[in-house]
Amino acid sequence: MDRLLLHGMVFFGRHGNRPAERQLGQRFSVDLELEVDTARAGQSDDLADTVNYSHAYADVKEVVEGEPANLLETVAARIAERVLARPRVHAALVRVRKRPPAQDQFESFGVEIHRKRSVP
Repeated sequence: MDRLLLHGMVFFGRHGNRPAERQLGQRFSVDLELEVDTARAGQSDDLADTVNYSHAYADVKEVVEGEPANLLETVAARIAERVLARPRVHAALVRVRKRPPAQDQFESFGVEIHRKRSVP
C-alpha cells in the first residue's frame, strides 16, 4: 500500500484537561499518513483517482480547531475517523503534538495512532 504524507500541519485549538489550555488555547502540530493505492492515479494523472490532499487537510483542521477534547488521544482518534470515511483511504497514521507552557525543557507532548478502515 502506498502512502500520502501531510506533515507539519499547525493549527490553534483548545484541547487539554487544564482550564488554562481550554481558555487560552495553544498550537497543535499534526502529521498524517494515509495508506492509499495510488497505482491508478499514477497512470491516469487524474485527481479523481486518489485522495485530494486539500480535503484531508480540511478534515484535520476542522477537528483540531473544533470541539475541545481533554486528551490528544481523542483528537487523534477523531482525525483518523474523519479521514477513514474518505473513499480510497485504507488506513491512517496520525501524530498529534502540543507544547503546553511548562517550566521543564522538552520539545512536545504527543500521541501517534494507527487505524484501519473497518471491514463490514
